[in-house]
Amino acid sequence: MKLSEISKPIDKNMTEFRKLYREMTSSKTLMMDTVMRYLGRSRGKQIRPMLVLLSAATAGSLTKRAYVGATMVELLHVASLVHDDVVDQSDERRGMKSVRAVYKNKVAVLVGDYMLARGLHVAVEFNEFDFLRVTSDTVRRMSEGELLQIQKSRMLNNDESTYFQIISDKTAALISACSEIGAIAAGVGEDARRSMKEYGELVGQAFQVRDDIFDYMSKNTLLGKPVGNDVEQKKLTLPLIFALNQASKQEKAPILKQLKKGKAQRKEIVQFVVDFGGIAYAERTAQDLVDRAKACLDLFPDSEYKQALEKFADFAIERNS
Repeated sequence: MKLSEISKPIDKNMTEFRKLYREMTSSKTLMMDTVMRYLGRSRGKQIRPMLVLLSAATAGSLTKRAYVGATMVELLHVASLVHDDVVDQSDERRGMKSVRAVYKNKVAVLVGDYMLARGLHVAVEFNEFDFLRVTSDTVRRMSEGELLQIQKSRMLNNDESTYFQIISDKTAALISACSEIGAIAAGVGEDARRSMKEYGELVGQAFQVRDDIFDYMSKNTLLGKPVGNDVEQKKLTLPLIFALNQASKQEKAPILKQLKKGKAQRKEIVQFVVDFGGIAYAERTAQDLVDRAKACLDLFPDSEYKQALEKFADFAIERNS
């Protein structure tokens, strides 16, 4: 399933969102405007604003408030990506050189700060203080999740409960904010708002679990080539956590030794995860999250928008990249 099929009911609305987003990202400072235009050349999939609009349409109606909310979350999302590239020293983003690679770290940090501030200011500018409460809490969760992951990767003592805390804060928080803001924009009651928020939380978790499976089971991995960054960065994600729990002390000792020394034998670790059911368990977990997410939508009447949200939940775990 393609995202273009999922977003089809709101194609015209996404065009309207992009107009407002361009307005909100322009700057009178020449260098800032130059960098913002550079970022605009690769706008990505824009999943998060799509979710705001679909959630609003599913919950009730699409109004100007939904476009404001969509603009806010996209600003915050792009800001987090710009900052992530500095933290991870990444030179590429979405098939282009990252901002830090082109304009260096100092500029990248300032641009990320500007976008974060701009996103929060949009809420104030349009008197959307409920949006502001949701997004400010989301930024807090994302920061805490990142730091918790760093802490656990150093100690190599992550467990399944902590893993879900990390992915809930790092990934699911922003997806959840998108669906909740959509519900707020539609003016629904507390029950509907909570259901839509929970939908986003569960889909966001499923999305990350799928990403963590990719790190072990991409085509490159199956060919014996590098598995990605998780093992390199000592991140214990769900497939490996489960496999370690299933193995005896003797069976997992050499794997933990490799991770602690930072000399992981990729092919050996992938085989270990497969042999002890880590991939199968992660796939079952992701499917359960998606099923629960869809159930959160039962509160809303059937529509092409609701069907799109159901399809997006499936997309979260059926995608190939």
